[in-house]
Amino acid sequence: MMRVLGLDVGDRRIGVAVSDALGITAQRLALVERSASLSQDVNVIATLADQHQARAIVVGLPLTMKGEQGEQAQKVLTFVEALRARVQCPVEMADERLTTVQGQRALLETDTSRKQRKQLIDQVAAQLILQSYLDAHAQR
Repeated sequence: MMRVLGLDVGDRRIGVAVSDALGITAQRLALVERSASLSQDVNVIATLADQHQARAIVVGLPLTMKGEQGEQAQKVLTFVEALRARVQCPVEMADERLTTVQGQRALLETDTSRKQRKQLIDQVAAQLILQSYLDAHAQR
């Protein structure tokens, strides 16, 4: 079975997580620093998808607490459109509300330093987005 990639797309960084081959667990994979070029960022993610033989990519959609799409959600949707045009596998969206908060709490519980938390939070958020997706699809 092929893997699934999970993405937490931000203005400065993209957190990337990958599932195990069975699609049961999500692990942190990489932190991609955003460039000035959308196509270059999409190419980096497409390369990771190819390297890990991703059967799907799930991208966190940052909805407001009311469930509406704000400015950041529009930026993520633009990224997703470009990614869908570049990769062969399906690109799905998942509600990412509170994943950053959950990630911060998890890192605080492990006594991770502030500097390390800043470096890890996007990857942890991607891992949480992906794990939620995997759990939801395992129940089907």
